[in-house]
Amino acid sequence: MNANIRNWGIVVSGLLTAWMGYDLYTLYMADELWGYRTLVFYLSSWFFLALLVFPKLAAGPDFLRNFGWSTLSGILLGVGFPDILPVPWLMFVGFVPLLLLESRLTGRPGGSRQLYQFSYHAFLVWNIVATYWVGNSALGAGVFAIMVNAFLMTLPFMLFHFVKPYLPRIAYAGFISFWITFEYLHHQWELTWPWLTLGNSFAEYPMLVQWYAYTGVFGGTLWILLINYLLFVGLVRRQAQQPFAAPLVRAGLLAVLPMILSALMYHNYEERGASVEVVVVQPNYEPHYEKFTIPAALQIERFLELSEAQVDAQTDYLVFPESSLGDYETHELTQYPEMQRLQAFLSNYPRLRLVTGANAYTIFRKGEAHSPYVRTTINNWGDTLRWERSNIALQLDGSSQEVPIYKKSKLVPGPESFPYKELLFMFEPLVDKLGGTTAGVATQPERSVFAGPAGKIAPVICYESVFGEFFTGYTQKGAEAAFIVTNDGWWDNTAGHRQHLYFASLRAIENRRAIARSANTGISAFINQRGDILQATRYNEATAIKGQIQFNDQITFYVKWGDLIARIALFLSLLLISNFLSKRLRVAS
Repeated sequence: MNANIRNWGIVVSGLLTAWMGYDLYTLYMADELWGYRTLVFYLSSWFFLALLVFPKLAAGPDFLRNFGWSTLSGILLGVGFPDILPVPWLMFVGFVPLLLLESRLTGRPGGSRQLYQFSYHAFLVWNIVATYWVGNSALGAGVFAIMVNAFLMTLPFMLFHFVKPYLPRIAYAGFISFWITFEYLHHQWELTWPWLTLGNSFAEYPMLVQWYAYTGVFGGTLWILLINYLLFVGLVRRQAQQPFAAPLVRAGLLAVLPMILSALMYHNYEERGASVEVVVVQPNYEPHYEKFTIPAALQIERFLELSEAQVDAQTDYLVFPESSLGDYETHELTQYPEMQRLQAFLSNYPRLRLVTGANAYTIFRKGEAHSPYVRTTINNWGDTLRWERSNIALQLDGSSQEVPIYKKSKLVPGPESFPYKELLFMFEPLVDKLGGTTAGVATQPERSVFAGPAGKIAPVICYESVFGEFFTGYTQKGAEAAFIVTNDGWWDNTAGHRQHLYFASLRAIENRRAIARSANTGISAFINQRGDILQATRYNEATAIKGQIQFNDQITFYVKWGDLIARIALFLSLLLISNFLSKRLRVAS
């Protein structure tokens, strides 16, 4: 029976993979987008491979049950993530099947190897269900991101498994500490991909996580993991015919009470600060096949046409998306015709400031210090030029020749940065041959804010809005509101751009800063200090919206202390690992 089920699974997933692969290729050749097809392609491909290979590695009568438990964990965690289905509460039980599987395999011959296999499967399914849309920008890059991230997730889980026999009383505290530490380190290193941080799961429901103003998203991660642990304990006790009500009641209270407290905070919070009028433009240029083929002058005219429909004498700020302008040399920004056209428009409105994203480069002048991102080019006259490329935000008014800029400083691994290029230097010739560069995109060490008559704003560029403590750097520099400029059209009309929007709500709560969000193809919106999304545009429409946001200068506990929970978890993890190693060495001797 088990063999028949497995064989049918291989046949069905194999046929589905072939069909989806052909469909993706056909659409690619026709310059059409893929939508949700990458979800089906990735899932069917993985199940075909897993059902084909896994039984050879872990044959036995329990294979399908173990495979089913791990699959259930992956589906619960994936579906519970924002915008897949509106059920973030599934995250409270997502780890339970996996913890039951770990408990069952502990001490069995080959149990650790099987646990690694099945936990990797669970985390891969989670990654596919929640972030399949990454493949819409580059199919191979999506495969790499999903597979590597799933592998990284297995590390804290397997570390917990190995520590457990030596520290049985505090092993599950280790599981929670190790997982939070993993998420925290995933925010810090060069191969960063913190999208699936557990605390992000409730981003679609800001009313339920107002307490992030104190804890940040790691408070949410701790909350979710504790509830999973209590439910697991209750199920284990029930299976052992022991009293099991107490941990289940604790889990219920722990789930409900923070949400009640948050709802009270939400309804009692009052917006702070002076009201400022902002116009956000969504030009709607499809990035794969359209945006970078249309002349800049024509694009500027669309921007201005949309702006003129909303801007008036009372408007303080106009916001354009990421990479709206360029490719410009930073020393000569006001010399370009498009910039002069924009300044002519802005001169009609003396109080108006434009904040926009742009692609830029900087040619280092004689005697000017080079950055770590320097590139070298020989021009037509045989001169050696040293320069760097950057993804910037800039602020423009109607007359000034000094244009403040900010360089995007949380980069997307791969397209914008070559992680650990000093360690992986041997790949530089290959990267150069493929038309890329290991130099990457230039960043800056600290956040910048743009000042104007209305106040100070944070110019947040795309991926940067995913990083909570990083975002507080703008607030610490005096930002009273934030403008997020992004281009989310790379992922088509799938969950990716909506998840990105919801994460901005968490930044608004953590900092108590209102946000104006300009996205090239959507979703553009205003977000108030409680995290409510207001005037959200439709995806794939050219439009502009006008709203009032309030500039707040008060500092939250989270802005002051940052990811305190994560740093405590890191400290506890180091203590637990040290204790584990000492006990293991003692046993071995």
